[in-house]
Amino acid sequence: MTESVREFAEVLRGSRNIVFFGGAGVSTESDIPDFRSSNGLWNEKLRQNFTPEQLVSHTFYLRYPDAFFEFYKDKLVYPNAKPNKAHLALARLEEMGKLKAVVTQNIDGLHQAAGSKNVFELHGSVKRNYCEECGAFYDEHFILESKGVPVCTKCGGRVKPDVVLYEEALDPRVISGATNAIAKADVLIIGGTSLAVYPAAGLIQYFNGRVLVLINKSATSADANADILIREPIGEVFEQAMRLIGEEI
Repeated sequence: MTESVREFAEVLRGSRNIVFFGGAGVSTESDIPDFRSSNGLWNEKLRQNFTPEQLVSHTFYLRYPDAFFEFYKDKLVYPNAKPNKAHLALARLEEMGKLKAVVTQNIDGLHQAAGSKNVFELHGSVKRNYCEECGAFYDEHFILESKGVPVCTKCGGRVKPDVVLYEEALDPRVISGATNAIAKADVLIIGGTSLAVYPAAGLIQYFNGRVLVLINKSATSADANADILIREPIGEVFEQAMRLIGEEI
């Protein structure tokens, strides 16, 4: 156990106004890979070269709906994924009255599955899907079980995942809630994110609190501003820190 993890544990012990800001690295320990690593199949099928960002763009969704949903179902929806130690620790910290909010770039719903209540999902969730015509709700199982483009059973309209695609705007209500939580925080923990996706990553500029903790295996643009910088797997870090403050997860 490193000294940085011990320092992190003391921060958890001493604060009751913590906000967590996280990204894809929080869920990789739940066996959810970063979608950026796998797009060759769709390039081959469509005979064009698409970046991963283009594959989940609004333009691609409209232009190639069959290919979009094939990619989406195969690479972005993981119905059997379970919360890991990081998710569970954050939920426990909220239950203890220490953590005030989770701000996540992830769309997997694992924070809520772990028990977190106050979660701001910047990019939406695969758990929610709505008919574009009548607004009927469908869960992720309906999408996965649909053949080709999912169609509403009530009106025949196309069912769209409630995720923010590239070229689409973030929900202003979610942005407002996340911004306010970060601005009021005494401690901000940034974890599992390279801080490369904007505008989401720009929200951390609103933090004016006491301690900035950064847990990520690779370098980020905020490293120089971190009071505590940890380069270890985030689930292990939280498990060790929680044990130091007397909490087993």
